[in-house]
Parts: sequence; C-alpha cells; structure tokens
Amino acid sequence: MSTIAAVRGVVPEHRYAQAELTASLAELAGLPQTQVATLSRIHANAGVEHRHLALPIEDYGRVTSSFDSANDAFIAVGTDLAEQAVTQALAAAGVRPEDVDAIISTTVTGLAVPSLEARLMARLPLRTDLKRLPLVGLGCVGGAAGVARAHDYLLGHPDEVVVLLSVELCSLTVQRDDTSMANLVASGLFGDGAAAVVLMGEYAARRHYSSTLGAPSVVSSRSRMYADTERAMGWDVGASGLRIVLGAEVPDLVRGHVRDDVDTFLRFAELSRRDIGWWVAHPGGPKVLDALADALEVTPDALGVTWRSLARIGNLSSSSVLHVLADTLRTTPPEPGSWGMLMAMGPGFCLETVLLRAPGTVGVECDG
Repeated sequence: MSTIAAVRGVVPEHRYAQAELTASLAELAGLPQTQVATLSRIHANAGVEHRHLALPIEDYGRVTSSFDSANDAFIAVGTDLAEQAVTQALAAAGVRPEDVDAIISTTVTGLAVPSLEARLMARLPLRTDLKRLPLVGLGCVGGAAGVARAHDYLLGHPDEVVVLLSVELCSLTVQRDDTSMANLVASGLFGDGAAAVVLMGEYAARRHYSSTLGAPSVVSSRSRMYADTERAMGWDVGASGLRIVLGAEVPDLVRGHVRDDVDTFLRFAELSRRDIGWWVAHPGGPKVLDALADALEVTPDALGVTWRSLARIGNLSSSSVLHVLADTLRTTPPEPGSWGMLMAMGPGFCLETVLLRAPGTVGVECDG
C-alpha cells in the first residue's frame, strides 16, 4: 500500500456570493434581460453559496475576449496556486521539495507547455532529475485518477515520494455571448482552485514514520469507461477557447452504472458497500450527488462533506475531490482501521474508484 502523507487545497483570494455573480455572468454570456430570471433560478439551484475566482469579476469581460488572454491568465494564476498548494502539502508531510521523486499533475481548464509542474522548477528547489507526468483531458475525474496513478507508480517504486498536483481555473473557460444551457449551468456551478497530495511508497513511509503516523493508505483502484458516452461531458475546443459539453444524461449514467461498478471493485477486496465507513466523492452538482446517493444506497449525510464543499467553493473539476479529501481528514477523521472510498466521474464518460484505509488495523492486500 501507499500512504497519503498530506493533502492540501487552496483557492484564489477573490471570493463572491453566488447571487453576486449572477448579474455579471448574465452580462458576460450576452443573456437578454428577459432571461436573467432563468439564470438566477439555475444559479440558485446549483447548491453553491460562494465561489473563488482566479481574477476580480470586473476583469472577465477583458480577459475572456480571446482564448490567448484567458490562457495567459490561467498560466499566471495557475502557477501561483500550484506553488501554494505544493508548498503547503510538503510542509504538512514534513518533506523537503528536494525529496520529491516524481510529480503527477492534472488540469483541464488551460494549456501550458511547459506544464505547470515544470514551471515550479523556477520557484521551488525541486531536483533536476524529477520525473514529471502531466495528465491532460481527464476533467473532473482527474483528482481521483491522479491518486490512483500515483499509487500504481509507488507499487513499483516503494522507496519514493510522489506529489499529485491539480490546478483548475474553470471561470476562465466561461464563454462570452453563449446562451446555451450548458454554458449557463457551468457559469453557476464551477469555481477555481488547486490541490496537492503527498504520497509515499511503503519504504518511504517507514522512513518518514513520524509524518505518516495517522495517515490513510491507498489500497487499490479501479477505472471504468462507459461505451458511447463521449458527448456526455467534456470540451469542444475552438477559436473562442474551451466550450463546455455537459449532457443531461450524466445523473442517469450514475444511477445506471455506479452501484454495480463499486460492488465489482469491492469484491476484489472481499468487501461490500456496508464495509465502507467514509465516502470521498466529487461534487458534480446536486442532481449528480442525489443520483450517487441513490446508486450507493446511502443517506445524504454520508456525502455531507461533499455537499458542504459544493456550497462553500463550488465544483473545482479535478481539484474538488482532493478538497473533499482534505476536508474529510480535517473535520471528520475516519475511525481507526475503517475503509474509505474516493471516487469521481469525468469525460469519457468514466468512473475512477480508489479504496482507502484509515490507520489502526492491518488491511487486506489487493490490487483491483
């Protein structure tokens, strides 16, 4: 097993109440005054109370006038947030930047070449032989998939330390003069933020024993793709930038598939859903969370940390499930030895599930 030594989420300083954003976003989207009430209703039903934006709201009319200006802002603000998240996570784990052996990064809301984790080389004393693995295009599933891929890597490199970095500036992708339902829904749901996770292989965790005491372990993971669902979620990329694809069928896909997939995964560990004591789920939105609770046959309280994250900061794409993980470990620490499930869905349409174990009892050995 690998160990989650620390996880930290960060958000930009520009914080707005949901109602405060509606008028500005209506103007940005070119919405006729007669339809502003519809947008207000969409925003009010998003389950979001506040969001943090990469820039002051008054700057969006200028910055989103072209893809290149929005992407320049993504690189500038994204690199700052990446530095904050990684620095905080390393400090919490008691790890120096020069002790990091590999960085996995994930983002879907901007393009950066060199990638964001490479740009940290100029800011943090990372080693020049650092291994880098940028994951692009995973969208909301990227945080969970990043934890899974870091675990896969550490199974073969048990003496190493890996940092997972997620940066998502969703507000910079909102399209001007686009009154499509997908754009209006996205304008009320998504926020901006970043997160970093420090993971250690078995031998590295022993080396950092004092830092990993009480830290949960990653036991195994499973990926699942669903056929003929490419248009359920994603981006259309064009001259104006990233235009969201957000299908109404997503909650139905959750209800139709997640239960069987979670049960199949847990059977590899000789477990069932009844054995899971804590759920760390991506906050896809109210309809998706309702569908997820139905699929898992759990009460809304079982996803309470996820609901509260959605209300406080919105949906941060790949960063969200990592914020939920940080909130879970900080505010509702799992019972010793209890099993947890980290999960997210994203473009593909796909599901990533990660089996976690709180310290205190020796877990089974499996790799689903």
